[in-house]
Amino acid sequence: MNHEQPGIKKLYYSIGEVSKITGLKPYVLRYWETEFKQLNPPKNRAGNRTYRQKDIDLILQIKDLLYNKKYTIEGARNRIQSKTPVQDQDMETVAKKAEPSEIQDGHSDRFRQILQKVKQELQSILDIIDE
Repeated sequence: MNHEQPGIKKLYYSIGEVSKITGLKPYVLRYWETEFKQLNPPKNRAGNRTYRQKDIDLILQIKDLLYNKKYTIEGARNRIQSKTPVQDQDMETVAKKAEPSEIQDGHSDRFRQILQKVKQELQSILDIIDE
């Protein structure tokens, strides 16, 4: 009988527990450790991985990027490493709030960066379609 109550947080989780929480196989978690340097759970004296809540949060973020948003591993790695990721709503928000005077007052560099990012992402999509 399992005596753990849902909602009680622990300091450390085993790879089996994290596997159940995230719905991922342990080998996937171990592989992601090799691909994402931020995912580096410490090991206990017995050599077993001890995941913390922040590790689980990162795993869920990686899972979302790879499985739901269809990023490649490299793309997900870049997104996680990016200190100021462009949010999905960010470009839309900037476009809605933009005034013509702002573009002339030095904000044009920000718009150019956003447009360049959109152009790169669209080119990536076209490359995928052409394959």
